[in-house]
Amino acid sequence: MRLARIAHPEGVAFVAVEGPADALVAAEIAEHPFGPVQFTGRRWPLADTRLLAPILPSKVICVGRNYADHAKEMGNEAPADPMIFLKPSTSVVGPNAEIRLPASSDHVDFEGELAVVIGRPCKDVLAEHAFSAILGYTVANDVTARDHQKQDGQFGRAKGHDTFCPLGPWIETKLDVADLRLRTELDGEVRQDGRTSQMIHDVPALVEWVSHIMTLLPGDVILTGTPAGVGKMEHGQSVSVTVDGLGTLTNPVVAKKR
Repeated sequence: MRLARIAHPEGVAFVAVEGPADALVAAEIAEHPFGPVQFTGRRWPLADTRLLAPILPSKVICVGRNYADHAKEMGNEAPADPMIFLKPSTSVVGPNAEIRLPASSDHVDFEGELAVVIGRPCKDVLAEHAFSAILGYTVANDVTARDHQKQDGQFGRAKGHDTFCPLGPWIETKLDVADLRLRTELDGEVRQDGRTSQMIHDVPALVEWVSHIMTLLPGDVILTGTPAGVGKMEHGQSVSVTVDGLGTLTNPVVAKKR
């Protein structure tokens, strides 16, 4: 099932996105998409709605240096164990929402990633049971103020600005993510081109690692790392991240007003 969150003429709703690519329809889900899905019967052409971030997580857990080529391009060794950090929920925005470059930064990078969306409360999940805890997958951009990261020696400010975690366009609940192509384009030019099979720690291993540290709640998001090719974004540009089977997440880049 393809799950989304939309703004429609009467409010906001979780929906299932159905139909052919040229005539997609949003079917409203009663309450939320966790557990058995029930429909209200209301439907809208998707083109008549606005896609929002498909989920509003209580926390976004990010995995650093999970692709060896990215670790190398940043001058780092790939860690033996997953290296995690957090993005605040307030960094989350949806498709076509602006990525706002903070006035305090002169170097903001894109980082295209596969995102895992948790489907139930869980703690101490074993890797072999990880998929039972997953609702589905979406596309993410782990936007980073690289100069803040270097200045601070840690990731809180660099990764935590408002709009620094675009998610979307929707959540796919049935998808084999072991070997998907992941591409990031800046103004239509391919800058990142990798595969999820290049992850050092795969999705089940990450769910196990993170859930042994903290309780994961429905809707929480794990960003699984980025391949090589990260780069700077400028005001007026547009960045698009595509993951096979999930679609494309596009966001315009604007300078934040002081």
